[in-house]
Amino acid sequence: MTVDFTKPKYYTNRELSWLDFNDRVLEEARDKANPLLERVRFLGITQSNVDEFFMVRVASLSKLAAVNYPKPDASGMTAEDQLLAVNAKAHDQVIKQYSTLNRMLIPALNNLDIHVLTPAELTPQQTRFIEKYFNDEISPALTPMAVDSSRPFPFIGNNTLNIALRLYKNGDKKDKRFATVQVPDIFPRTVRLPGADNSFIMLEDIIKTFIGNLFIGYQVKEAANYRVIRDMDLDVAEEDTSDLLKEVEQQLKKREHGRAVRMEVEAGISQSLRHRLTTSVEIADYAVYEIGGPIDLTYLSKFVKQISGHDDESYPAFTSARTPGLQHDDDIFQTIRQHDVLVHHPFDSFAGVTELIRQAACDDGVLAIKMTLYRVSSNSPIIKYLGNAAQNGKQVTVLVEVKARFDEENNVHWAQQLEKMGCHVIYGLIGLKTHCKLTLIVRREPDGIRRYMHMGTGNYNDVTAHFYTDLGLMTTNTDMGIDASNIFNMLSGYSEPPYFHQLHMSPDGIRNFIVSKIDQEITHAQNGQDAWIEMKMNSLSDSAMIAKLYEASAAGVKIKLIVRGICCLNVGIPGVSENIEVHSIVGRFLEHSRIYAFANAGDPQLYLSSADLMTRNLNRRVELLFPILQDDLRQRVFDIFATLWHDNVKTRVLLADRTYGRVDRRGLEPLDAQETFMAQATAKIKANATHQPHDSNAPRQFKPMLSPKNQPESPIDRS
Repeated sequence: MTVDFTKPKYYTNRELSWLDFNDRVLEEARDKANPLLERVRFLGITQSNVDEFFMVRVASLSKLAAVNYPKPDASGMTAEDQLLAVNAKAHDQVIKQYSTLNRMLIPALNNLDIHVLTPAELTPQQTRFIEKYFNDEISPALTPMAVDSSRPFPFIGNNTLNIALRLYKNGDKKDKRFATVQVPDIFPRTVRLPGADNSFIMLEDIIKTFIGNLFIGYQVKEAANYRVIRDMDLDVAEEDTSDLLKEVEQQLKKREHGRAVRMEVEAGISQSLRHRLTTSVEIADYAVYEIGGPIDLTYLSKFVKQISGHDDESYPAFTSARTPGLQHDDDIFQTIRQHDVLVHHPFDSFAGVTELIRQAACDDGVLAIKMTLYRVSSNSPIIKYLGNAAQNGKQVTVLVEVKARFDEENNVHWAQQLEKMGCHVIYGLIGLKTHCKLTLIVRREPDGIRRYMHMGTGNYNDVTAHFYTDLGLMTTNTDMGIDASNIFNMLSGYSEPPYFHQLHMSPDGIRNFIVSKIDQEITHAQNGQDAWIEMKMNSLSDSAMIAKLYEASAAGVKIKLIVRGICCLNVGIPGVSENIEVHSIVGRFLEHSRIYAFANAGDPQLYLSSADLMTRNLNRRVELLFPILQDDLRQRVFDIFATLWHDNVKTRVLLADRTYGRVDRRGLEPLDAQETFMAQATAKIKANATHQPHDSNAPRQFKPMLSPKNQPESPIDRS
């Protein structure tokens, strides 16, 4: 009997699955095993996550629903169905966020003598302080905006905190007026008070206390905080523009005036003031959220930095291990010639990657450097080294993806700077974002031209490399070098190579390759051979890939998936997904690496990629998938996956009812994968400091640090 693996009941809606992921982040804020200030940070992260989610994903749904787009998603939901379901679930999440803040975190902070006070709780000295602060600092920066017949309701900028007011003229309560005041973001959101080490007050509470001073001759009847989230998706019509850079700059200006998709208002706001805001902002009632606490919890990340004397309530400092052969005094090119190098960030320092670019910039033998940049830091050393390379006479070609979401402005700036420094800058392909992470260095050596490459799962961002887990490979593999050259020729000119030797590219290439590998495992399972698939990614939402994984499971292929975020696949469906297990890890670091591994009839193959199994990554982006060919490095990645898979502290397991549950640790020793990798890095630092340099050609075996109780019942032999 043929099974239809595309039935809507087999799929979870993408947006609802994302909200489930954000709830797993929220659980970290509620987990008493985490240091208190880290729990506060996690709560702030849930807010920044949901803000971006509404600015992009919900905004897209809103536009589709507005034109009655009829096509349902893989789970059978129309855009309007999704919009209503997402807002309903997001309302429940808001309640949980503020319950976490008010019932768990604030009492715990108070126990440490850390207080965020209301104006009524201040001492006379503190009251005089906030009055002086308001008069001297804040008041000159405020602009009261009256709304009446001659002054229309002002535009409320995206993600700005505002105060809505009802007023009446002194002595005339029938003379009702409305005004709004934006809370300036140039001041700290939490203001330190005198008289105590860790006593603070919210900036908006100071303003509301003295806001009547801005309206002389009027009485303030009501003052309520509110915030609007708008559609911030960039809409660049690339086919219609000859200058992509200018088009992006123009769209950045227009984006700020996108349609409102969510409005948060202070709990207890009067119905009349709420109605005035919803009609003026033009937003549906289901998208209005009443907030029982400070609006916009993203302030919490800065707030914890203001707290003094409680370092023990944060994660202990961690130092990444430096990779032997990739340091300032090493000849990196010699190191890579001798053997491929694998780096696992942030446990291995990102400095090795920047050092590769630095040495290439000043090496006499280097002829050319070619690089793709999707996201870089605001003060990127890599940009500096690329500029130095161009000034040193090397051919430097940089693809800067100016459409990288929310990094557009930063990337436009760097594109212009690189051009000024003499680099050739290209902006990718029409209709496609270039998301691959690839560096190609062409070097003249005594035996001829040699190509050096770095390929990675994460961005060339030296800041996020401290808290994103990613994998990168440095190699001089000849076939990969030829492929890399062909890729850059495709990106910068007119070239359509008929095939690649070792690398695989999206659009189309990665999808076709992974489907072929899954088909191969299906055939092996049908022939009674050992057949398994192990994958790690950020998101799994492409319905065709999910259907193919269902097909493999039904054929008997054992499938292990580590999916941090969105997962539209469901487990435990009889005859469909009984052989699939899904884990999600949310911890100190953001799990960002992508791993795709296959049994391959007893000769396991392993690949790393910049791509998730999402439709946009497979169809609408330039992505890269590359093999790990060196035996010891392939084993190391398998060991990394095994350690992650056996994590029983930060892992949540997807259940057949579509919820996520913690691992049952009865009889098991606790295993936190990220803590394990940090311990390995610390041990490596100590070993490098005390031992003599070892033979860098010697093969290395990396074994996961598993208690005997944590070993799988039937370990797969990958030797």
